[in-house]
Amino acid sequence: MKRYIQIVSLLFLGLFVAQIIATIQVYSSNAHLHATLVAIKEAGYFPMPSEGFMPNLRELSPALLGGLFFTLSVGSALSFLSLAAALFWVHFLNRNKFSLIPILILWFGTIFMVNYRGFCPMETLYFLIIPPVVFTGAMKWTSLHLTQTAPLTRIINIIPPFLLALLWATQSQGPLFLEFRDNLLLSNSWGTKINNFYYANTLYPAEAFKSLDQKILKTVDLGEIGKQPVARAMDRVLIKFDYLNVGGDGEADLKIVEEKNIFIFINRGKNILQTSLKSFLSNPDRVLKDFSVKSDRYGFFRQFTLFSLMIGLPLSLYLLLHALFCLILYPFLNLRRSAITASVLCFLLGFSLWLAYVNLRGERIEKGELRAALESEDWRRRVSALKTIVHSKIEILDYTNYQRHKTSPHLPERFWLVGALGVSRQSETYYAIFPFLDDVNPSVGRMALHALGRRGNRVAIPELKKRIETSDRWFSQWYAYKALRALGWKQVKESN
Repeated sequence: MKRYIQIVSLLFLGLFVAQIIATIQVYSSNAHLHATLVAIKEAGYFPMPSEGFMPNLRELSPALLGGLFFTLSVGSALSFLSLAAALFWVHFLNRNKFSLIPILILWFGTIFMVNYRGFCPMETLYFLIIPPVVFTGAMKWTSLHLTQTAPLTRIINIIPPFLLALLWATQSQGPLFLEFRDNLLLSNSWGTKINNFYYANTLYPAEAFKSLDQKILKTVDLGEIGKQPVARAMDRVLIKFDYLNVGGDGEADLKIVEEKNIFIFINRGKNILQTSLKSFLSNPDRVLKDFSVKSDRYGFFRQFTLFSLMIGLPLSLYLLLHALFCLILYPFLNLRRSAITASVLCFLLGFSLWLAYVNLRGERIEKGELRAALESEDWRRRVSALKTIVHSKIEILDYTNYQRHKTSPHLPERFWLVGALGVSRQSETYYAIFPFLDDVNPSVGRMALHALGRRGNRVAIPELKKRIETSDRWFSQWYAYKALRALGWKQVKESN
C-alpha cells in the first residue's frame, strides 16, 4: 500500500507548494489593488470595493482563502500532470534519458507561453517549481512497479475516469457552472455553504489575473498631455469606461503621452499602441479594447486555469479518492481486488453525481405550460418555469400567482423569481425587488442588485451606492456597481 500513500503524499506536496505561491500571489495582488483604491479615493473618485472594505485587502486571511482557487485549479492540474509524466517516464519509457527531452521541451514551452506577452513572475513560479518537486519526488519511489500489475487491473483502473469524462461531456452544452450551482449547490444547505464560500473569496484571485477590460476600475495618468483642453476631452471620454485620472503619483494602468499630435498608450512602462486624438474620440471603445488585449499578460494563464478547473481538478480528486478507497479496503481485500473495487466505487460516485445533476437540471418549460408549471407542487418545475420567464423576457405580472414564490423556502426559487422581476416592466414588480436586497442568502441579494440594474430606473442609484458603502461582501458591491453603470451612472471627480 506504500504506492497509494506515496501518490497521495506527492499530490498534497504539489498542492502545498501551490498554496504557498498562491497566497503570496493573491496577497501581492490585494496590496496592489489597495494602493490603486487609495489613489482613486485621494483623486476624488468613488472607490469599489468601498473604503470600508479596503482594510480587508491588507489582511492575510483573504490571501490564504483566495489562494485556494489557484491551488485547487492550477496546483492540482500541475501536480497531476507532473505525477503522470513521472510514471510514464519511469514505467513506460524505462527512465531513458533521451525520452526525457520531449517532456522537458513541453515544460519549458509552457513556461514560455506563460510569459509570452510579458514577464509574469508569480504565475511562472507555479510552472517552475511544482513540476520539478513532484517529478523528482516520484523518482525516489521504490515500491511502484506498474509493469507487474495485471493488464486487466490496469484497464479497469484507467477506464472509469474516461467514462466519467464522456458522461459529463454530454452536459457541456449551456452554462455548465451555473447549472451546477443552481441544481447541485443551491438546492441543499451544504452546497449553499460551498457556494457562499466561493463567492466570498474568488474575487481576490480573479483580480490577480484579469485583463484591464475585465477590471471594474482602471487608473490613468494624463499628466504628460501638454494641452489642457485635450487632456480634459480625453478625461471625459475615459471616465465613461471607468478609466479614472489619478495623476502620476503611482503606476497607472494607462499612461498617455503626447508626441507631435500622436498619443502613445503605455502600460507598465511599455508602449502598447499609438493613436490620433480624432481616432480615439471617434471610437474610444475600440481603442481601449485594443489596448486591453495588447497589454494583457495573463491570457495563457487564464486559459490554463480554466483547463485545470475542467480537467485537472476532477482528475486529481479522482486519484485522491481512488487512493483513499484502496487504503480503506486493503485490510479486507488484497491489493489487486482493493484497486479494482476502488475504481468501481469512484465510477459509481461520479456517476451518481452526474445522475443527480441530470435529474435536477430541470426540464424546458414551453410558454403555454408556464401557468401550470408555476402552480406545480414540485419546486424544481417552478424554478424551470421562472428560468423560462427570465430567458424569454416574459412578463411575470401576467401570472397573478407569482407572489407565492416570494416566501419560498427554496433558495433557487427566490433567486429566479428576482430574475423574473428584473425583466418585468411593471411598477408593481419593480418595487417588489427591494425586499430581496436583504434576503438571508447573499446570492438572492446579488440577483436583486442585478435586477435593479436591468430595470433601468435611476431611482435606485442612491440605494445602490449605499449598498456599496455598507456591504461587507465584495461580490455584492461588484453587482451593485455594475447595476449603477447599467443605470447610466458614472464616476464624478469630487473636490477633496
